[in-house]
Amino acid sequence: MDPDLDRFTSRRSTVYAPRGVVATSQPLAAEAGASILREGGNAFDAAVATAAALNVVEPTSTGLGGDVFACYRTANGDVGAMRACGHAPERATRERVREAVADDGDGSGTDPADVAMPDTGPHAVTVPGTARGWEATVERLGRLTLADVLDPAIGYATEGYPVTEVVSAQWQHAEQLFKDDHAREAFLFDGAAPDVGQPVALPKLGESMRRIAEEGADVVYEGAIGEAIAEEVQSHGGFLAVDDLAEFEVEWLDPISTTYGGCEVFELGPNNQGQIALEALNIAEEIGAGEHPYDSPERVHAFAEAMKLAFTDGHHYVTDPAYEEVPPLHANSWAQRRAAEYSPDEALSDVAVGTPDATGEDADTVLLTVADDEGNLVSYINSRFAGFGSGLVAGDTGIALQNRGASFSLDPEDPNRLEPGKRPFHTLVPALARFDETDWLAFGVMGGYMQPQGHVQVLANLIDYDMPLQAALDAPRWRYRADGTLAVEERLPAGIAPKLARKGHDIRVEPASAFGGAEAVRDDDGTLSGATEPRKDGQVAGF
Repeated sequence: MDPDLDRFTSRRSTVYAPRGVVATSQPLAAEAGASILREGGNAFDAAVATAAALNVVEPTSTGLGGDVFACYRTANGDVGAMRACGHAPERATRERVREAVADDGDGSGTDPADVAMPDTGPHAVTVPGTARGWEATVERLGRLTLADVLDPAIGYATEGYPVTEVVSAQWQHAEQLFKDDHAREAFLFDGAAPDVGQPVALPKLGESMRRIAEEGADVVYEGAIGEAIAEEVQSHGGFLAVDDLAEFEVEWLDPISTTYGGCEVFELGPNNQGQIALEALNIAEEIGAGEHPYDSPERVHAFAEAMKLAFTDGHHYVTDPAYEEVPPLHANSWAQRRAAEYSPDEALSDVAVGTPDATGEDADTVLLTVADDEGNLVSYINSRFAGFGSGLVAGDTGIALQNRGASFSLDPEDPNRLEPGKRPFHTLVPALARFDETDWLAFGVMGGYMQPQGHVQVLANLIDYDMPLQAALDAPRWRYRADGTLAVEERLPAGIAPKLARKGHDIRVEPASAFGGAEAVRDDDGTLSGATEPRKDGQVAGF
């Protein structure tokens, strides 16, 4: 079967439920989270169960070899964030990486001065944060055990499941990415990616999850799985060591926020790109972007220009704040200064900082959102960065390792330059919005650099244009590209694209699958609702 992944032929409504609601990009994973709610778990238990299931049923976009983040509101009203983001190995200096990348193994390597950070391979691997992040979420915020919440995922991995349409299409790239036996045996079947509806099992990954359920996350950071991860990376010439894994710790943070249209929006700060979304919202409010009619080129122009300014600021300044000071991009004063560059008649061609590079522009991610009837609400996001990540799978663990280190620069002047122990610029941004004291939204938009742009558009649809929750996700999108073009969906209302071109935008029409994947749940004074991305295989499970 060769499905048309960019069709929009079905209709979805916002899902309402009295006890709990889970929204994510794969139906079996949504059901895994809902089953935990039915068994007495809360939203945080369900979030980890859903994320773990996605590692199995959507392994093309997430895995134990990646990182995980959360933005949440608890039943007692606390707003917080969790960051389980791995760092670069202690031995991974720019000089060592340059020399290793330049040397192709036969003595005919290129000049180290001419190499850039690789997109895949051992030097793109950073410490994975997922297992420790899952464990910390359950222990601090949940009420069940780690073993309880991993059980549905272990079942899918060992007993098997039929592959869905979007996941099957994404899996195809593994045939070229995976070169060695560990990877091909773990994720290919007779050397090929699975077809739509093909039943598959991932027994090696299932066994690793079983060990984590029984022994805790220590087995990944100080035990046998950690040893397999380090050995795999080092066998390909990388620098990751067991000591790097053992040093890893989960962070509990206060999210950063701003107010847009009377709604308070919470995002993760640096090293994540949440500041980009907040800066864009501030600029959009400053220039009155949401005051334009929805079906007008003026609306798209204004929001896109706000996004362009914020996007380029963020991709210049955002980095690990332990290594470089990051300016207050989400401050109103910053937005006021940047808004002065906006013209309602002409697209900006020089935004004073420069465009970001295209590394990870279309990276793959999973996102899930959960709400329960106690008042807990969480946006939870888990990723290896680009699809199956680095192309390395750790021994017989079935764990594909992330390539998040590709976001580093080898330029010593770049704020996001590679340094030992440093965390890279991170695209993952779960988010919350507070419409009033009893009306909360947990949401996010998957997909590399589309994420903050999707946040702005979904929120504007809800706040400025009063759309129902599912309609806010269904609406056609646009995205500012790293090459300076403005990509639009072909479903954009007729006549808008030509008028945008006359304002100076370099317009490119792209298929729906290029515009990210949103998930959202809402608790409006005890009424729970959810919406899922029509551009994915997603589902909302409620009960």
